This record gives sequence, structure tokens and C-alpha cells, in this order.
Amino acid sequence: MIQRKSLLLLNFHPAGRLVSIFLLLLMAIFLTAAPTPAEAKYASMVVDADTGEVLHAVNVDSRNYPASLTKIMTLYLLFDEMTAGRVHLSDRMPISAHAAAQAPSKLGLVPGQTLLVEDAVLGLVTKSANDAAVCVAEYLGGSEPGFAEKMTHKARELGMRQTQFKNASGLPNLGQQSTARDMVTLARAMIHNHGNYYHYFSTKQFVYNGLVLNTHNHLMERYEGADGIKTGYIAASGFNLVASAKRDGRRLIGVVFGGQSAAARDRHMAQLLDTAFHRAPGSAGIEMAELPEQKEEAELAAAEDSARPKAKADGSQYRTVMKAMAAARAGQVTTSHTKLVAHAQPAKAAEEGDADDDNWGIQVGAFAQQAKARHAADAALHKLGKLAADGEISVSPGKGHHRVYRARVIGLPEDTAHEACRRLNKSHVSCRVINAGVDVASR
Repeated sequence: MIQRKSLLLLNFHPAGRLVSIFLLLLMAIFLTAAPTPAEAKYASMVVDADTGEVLHAVNVDSRNYPASLTKIMTLYLLFDEMTAGRVHLSDRMPISAHAAAQAPSKLGLVPGQTLLVEDAVLGLVTKSANDAAVCVAEYLGGSEPGFAEKMTHKARELGMRQTQFKNASGLPNLGQQSTARDMVTLARAMIHNHGNYYHYFSTKQFVYNGLVLNTHNHLMERYEGADGIKTGYIAASGFNLVASAKRDGRRLIGVVFGGQSAAARDRHMAQLLDTAFHRAPGSAGIEMAELPEQKEEAELAAAEDSARPKAKADGSQYRTVMKAMAAARAGQVTTSHTKLVAHAQPAKAAEEGDADDDNWGIQVGAFAQQAKARHAADAALHKLGKLAADGEISVSPGKGHHRVYRARVIGLPEDTAHEACRRLNKSHVSCRVINAGVDVASR
């Protein structure tokens, strides 16, 4: 780096001044081009899908990493092509080495083979398959970077002003950022413009190469009226969710960024949707187009002070939102039942893959023989029954001079992995929880 003293010496000579100005210009260009890390804090929003009425809004313009919510846009562009008749569900897409090499979650695509377009759609909405996302990107855009440019262009076209895409999957990238407001905008566009394909997001199970793959969106299994649309997770973002639910002919769209766990995120989303469904249509009195952009911290604090007299009129909903906004600036949000934290720094993003919310597993032993390890993993999977129905057996060699094979069941949400070990330990089966994405064990 050029130090200040060196620049001052250069300034004594006319040519030196020109050099210093040139260097300063280069530095300015570099700093402008470098992506600013996202704030990666809690944000949430709920709107009426038809009218755009805003029913809940906290930190809606905070920049966050979308993780696998990215795949909503990947599918949006695919559905654009299908609507135009240029791509069909029965078409087959070539699988490149780049697509096959993506981090989990994935379908396990093989370079040189092909992937059916409909299988890609189902793999994206259920397994959140990163390899399938790249396969689509290369088929439609020629390359993943080229497709990412198309994604960002489409975002601007839809009114997503603060979203930038760098890849098709949501795998960690400091430049890949979005907001709760923009994700609501995308979800509304998906439902309104591609309603004939939206039903794919309600798929709960998909069979690929003989394997039964279950959806990551477990809110659909637990919340009345929920029928989509996408989950997402990387360490730098926490657990994200875009959800849609329809009751009595009224459809709501909700977004949560920064959940501490998949289960906590789902519970919080259910609370937000419950509250919103109980509000009479039109009672909020503000539509998305009228919602002002998020203010800076000082302005926000002043706005809260001036708005406090309205607390009595607005009731608990107002106080809850104000409390949430204040807590979010401190780095966390606490509701009556749920604590949500964006629990990692963006600097770690490049080390971890987006396995959505199933990046966890269990290890039930290490064996000298591969067959014994497989038998132990299979026995554990059988003993756990429905609890680990989403799990997959993994037998991998450990590190070190003496080769051992680790018996694992992977592809589980974190909460499920902990419950699985609790049950197995109760049955006197040795078990420990693992983070399969980074291969770090924890008790």
C-alpha cells in the first residue's frame, strides 16, 4: 500500500502529483467496485399477496445474504423461458463438471450426462439442489456468471432495487445480497406471473435416481394453508424463509431473514402469519409501494421517539415491532417465544456451502471395515424411523494413519440431528451430532 509520506514526496514534483492523482483514482475505483458485506441481521415482512398491503415490517431494507432464496429467481427465469415456449419440461440439459462440483445440497449429478428440466425444477424446490441450479444457469445463460447477470437484470425489471446476484444457487458470495422487501417482491411476481408453475413449490416429496427426497420447507407440513415457497441457509445469513399461505381466499407472503435454527425460524414465521391473518384487510392502511425505504440509524431512532404516542392506538403490534427494530440494531431479535440471531460473520461465508437447513447429521461410530460402518448407519436409520426419514447413509474414511470408516446419517435439520442422538443415546447407542457441511463434530 502507498503510504501517506510517499504520496507527499511525489506531490513536490508536477509529474509526481500526476502519479499520486492516478494512484488515488485507482484506489477509489477499487473501493467502489469491492462489495460491501451485508448487514446480515434479522429482518421480516408480511404482505397481502394480492393488494400489497404491508401487515408487518422490520428491517425490510437491511442487506442480507439470501442463501437458497436465490433459487426463486433461478426458477423464475426458467419459468419465463417455459412460458415463452423456448424450454419444455421434457427437455434435457447437459451437466457440466462445474455444475456437478457444487457443494451440498445436491442431486449428485454426473458430468457428461443430462438432467430433465422437470427434475431440475423438483430438485430445486425440494432438495434445494445446488448442482441443479448451476445446470439450469448454464443451459439458459451459457455460463453461471452470464446467468447471474440475467438474474440481476430481471430483479431490476421487477422492482428489486437492492438485490444483486452473483450465482444461481445462493452459495456464499459477498456480492450476493438482497432484502426482505425485495424477496417479497420476487415472491409476489412468481405467484402472479407464473401461477401455472407455482404449484411446484408445494411439492413435499420427489424421487430421483431411486432416492426419495423430501422438502426442506417443513412449514408446509405444520401450518394451515402454507403451500410454498423456499428456505435458505448459509452461516453468514442464518436461516431464511420465504413463505406463502392462503386462508379463506386470502393469500399472505412472509419473509424472515436471520433465524437461529430452522425450527425457530418456522415458529416465528407461523407467529407472524397468524397475527397478519387476524388483521382485517385494509386495517394496516399502507401498501408496499407507499412503504418508505428504511431510514438510517439516527433517523430511525428519531422516528421511534416521535411515533411513541401512537403506541396506545396501535396496541401490542406496534410495541412488538418497535422492540424488534431496537433489538435488531443490537444484533438480535427476541419475541415472546423465539430468539432469532444471525449467528456468524460474513468472512466465514467462503468456507461453507449452502446446504439449506439440512446441513447436519449424526455419527454412530467409526469402524475398521467399511461394511460394518454401513451396517451401523443403516441400523441407526432404521431405529430412528420417521424422525430421520429425510436422512441419507454416509460412510466415509476418516483422517489419520489408521483408516477407519465413519458411520453417519446426514441430510438432517439441526434440531432433528440432536433429537436423533438423544433417542439413540437413550437406547445405549453411541451417537454424536455433526455439521456435515464443515465436518465439525459437537456434543
